[in-house]
Amino acid sequence: MLESSAQETIDRLRIIGTDTQRIEVKKGVGKEILPTLSAFSNSGGGTLIIGVSERDGFTADRTANVHQLQDQLLSRCDQMSPVVRPNIRIEDVDDIPILVAEIPEIPPYDKPCYIRERGRYAGSYRRGGDGDIRLETYEVDRLIEEQHQPRWDEDGVAEATIDDLNPEILQPFLESEKRARPRSFSNGTQQAYKHLRLLKNDQVTLAALLAMGEYPQEFFPRLTVTFALFPGTSKGEITTGTRLLHSETLTGPIPELVERSVELVKNNMRTGAIIGDTFRTELPDYPLVAVREAVVNALMHRDYSPLARGTQVQINMFVDRLEITNPGGLYGAVTLSNLGTAGLSSTRNQRLATLLETVALPSGGIVAENRGTGIQVIQSSLADALLPPAEIRGELTYFTIVFHRRRVAPQERYETAYDKVNAFIHEHSSASTTELIKATSLSRSAIQKAINQLIDAGVIEAVEPPRSPRQRYRIVVGSHSSRHC
Repeated sequence: MLESSAQETIDRLRIIGTDTQRIEVKKGVGKEILPTLSAFSNSGGGTLIIGVSERDGFTADRTANVHQLQDQLLSRCDQMSPVVRPNIRIEDVDDIPILVAEIPEIPPYDKPCYIRERGRYAGSYRRGGDGDIRLETYEVDRLIEEQHQPRWDEDGVAEATIDDLNPEILQPFLESEKRARPRSFSNGTQQAYKHLRLLKNDQVTLAALLAMGEYPQEFFPRLTVTFALFPGTSKGEITTGTRLLHSETLTGPIPELVERSVELVKNNMRTGAIIGDTFRTELPDYPLVAVREAVVNALMHRDYSPLARGTQVQINMFVDRLEITNPGGLYGAVTLSNLGTAGLSSTRNQRLATLLETVALPSGGIVAENRGTGIQVIQSSLADALLPPAEIRGELTYFTIVFHRRRVAPQERYETAYDKVNAFIHEHSSASTTELIKATSLSRSAIQKAINQLIDAGVIEAVEPPRSPRQRYRIVVGSHSSRHC
C-alpha cells in the first residue's frame, strides 16, 4: 500500500509530525496494536510501520529485533476474528531495519474484523483520521447485514391491517399483478396478499405500508422527508436573524413523498434562461429529473432497520448546492468507486424495491425502475443542464448526494416574479391573484408587488374596482411589454 519506500514515508511523517489515515507507526507490538488491525481491516486497509518511535520524532529503534517483532505481530493477528493476514517485509530507515506490514481490507461478507477476546460489539474499530475509533452498535449491525440479505422491509407492522393501505394505489397494483401472475390469485385475494408479501402473519408489511399506505407515519412518525432551505452555505453560517427560509416535514407513502419533495425543490430554486436570437433555453438550478432520481434512491435504498426508523431522509438546500441524505450507506457489491457502473445494482430492500417497480406516482409513471441506472441518469441530466457532476459521500451510517449549482453564464438571466406574472397574463389574457399564486408558486406579496410594477409600467390594468373580491388583471391594449419568453 505504500507508494514509496519506508524511508521516504518516515521522512514525510517527520515533516507533518503525525500518523495518517492509512499509515500507523508503532515502536513495538503490544495490545494497543489490536484496534489498528481491526480498523485497517474494516476500512480500506493500511500500513503498519513497526520499530519506529513516533514519540521520539519517528526515530528507528536500534535495539529492536525485527524477526521477533514479526513473530509478535503474527501472534496479534491471530487474536483477531477473522484472522488478519498481513503482507510483511523488512526495510531500512536511517540504515536501521524496521518492519513494514500491509494490512488488507477484508471482504464485506467477513466484516467486522474484531478483537476476539472483546467480542464483536466491543472489539470492532474503523479508521478515523490518524486514530482508531470503536464502531457503534449501529455500525456493527450494518456490517453484519452485508453477510445476508436484509429483510427489515418484510417485517409485519403491529396493528396495521390491509385497510391501512390506500385503495387508489393498492387496486391498480393488484390488477397489474393478477395479469402478470394469475396463479398467485388462484386461492383468493387474501392468499395473494401473502404471496406478494403485502401481509405477514396477517399484519401489513413495512414495504407495503411505505409503498401504498394511507399514512405510514401513524406507525412510524419519523419515516418522513424533511426539507430545509438555508440562507447561507452551511447550517450554522447565519447566527442571527432568519436561520431557515423554509422548513417542512413531508409525510405519506413513498410515491407522495417523491412528488412533494421534487415540487418543494422546484418551488424554491431559480430557473435561469439564455436568450438567443430565436430561442430561449431554460437552465434550472437543478434538473428535476436528477432530483427525482436522488429522492427515489434515498427512500428506496435507505436503512429501514429498527435502529434507523427514527431517522428521516433529509433534503437541504443551500445557496450553492442541494444535498439529499439518507440513513444507511451503500449496500452489497456497490461501492463509492463503482457506483454508477452500468447494470451494477445491489438492493438493500428487495421487497420494497419490487413494489416500487409497479406502484405508480400520483402524476403517472412508476416510482422506480431499479435497473442500476439511477446515478447514470442523474449525471447525464446534470451534464445536459450545464451543471458539474454530482458529488457522492458515504459512510457506514449515511449516504449523501450533492448537486452543486451551476455558475451563471454572462448572457443568462433569471426569471423574476415580474417575468412570471407578465408571461402568465399574456398567455391567458387575464388572471386573478389566486390564479397567479397557484401557477407560479410565488407568495402573495411577491405576486402583488409584480402586479403593481406591471400596472405602473402600463403593461396591465385592473378589470374591477379596487378591493373587489372578483378582481382580475388584463393586458393593456397596445402595450409593448418587455417579455423574456
